[in-house]
Amino acid sequence: MKNVKADQFFTGVEKEKIRNTTRDIETRTIGEVAVVVFDSSDPYLDAEAVGGMLMGSLLSFVVTFFFFHASLWWFIPFNFLCFFPSRYLVRKIPAAKFVFIGARRKDHAVEQMALRVFYEKGLYKTKNNTGVLFFLSLLERKVRILADKGIHEKIGQETLDMFARTVSQGIKEGRACDALCKAIEDAGSLLARHFPVTPGDINELPDDVITG
Repeated sequence: MKNVKADQFFTGVEKEKIRNTTRDIETRTIGEVAVVVFDSSDPYLDAEAVGGMLMGSLLSFVVTFFFFHASLWWFIPFNFLCFFPSRYLVRKIPAAKFVFIGARRKDHAVEQMALRVFYEKGLYKTKNNTGVLFFLSLLERKVRILADKGIHEKIGQETLDMFARTVSQGIKEGRACDALCKAIEDAGSLLARHFPVTPGDINELPDDVITG
């Protein structure tokens, strides 16, 4: 994924395209689609600490080896002093922090944040329980698509995961906007088949890309 903040991941033109795509499919279904992009799903303070310790220890070893004859009495205080700037460096460079985050840890964090966003944004309150969340977490390079229980009765999680893979592949190939719009359109076609628009239907969720 692009090494940018969530609010800059899509250009203004791309955000407008996503908004129009969402509005278009919502004219054909009572389903509600929300697109959310986060910088990361967790602050990963543990990864900062581990990275700070390892980088601080390495820096301390180099300094004491070349300038203090590898003295343990110098290594320990230098290690302590180097920890804080090393941890700060890991915090400020997402790619450095990424090295110290395990795959299972990232998966769990993204799953939990996607669920949290689903409820905080009110996707569970939609008519006939037909809310769909497209959640992108940039640091972890993960895409999750969640749907309310009304949709799960007709469309399984396996299909939603297939749409998520479409978006992920598009991001890797540098065409995130087109891939996301394609996934929204494909999901919209299924929603229109199972949950066609009804008289008096209103737009319950914002169509703009939400960032956090």
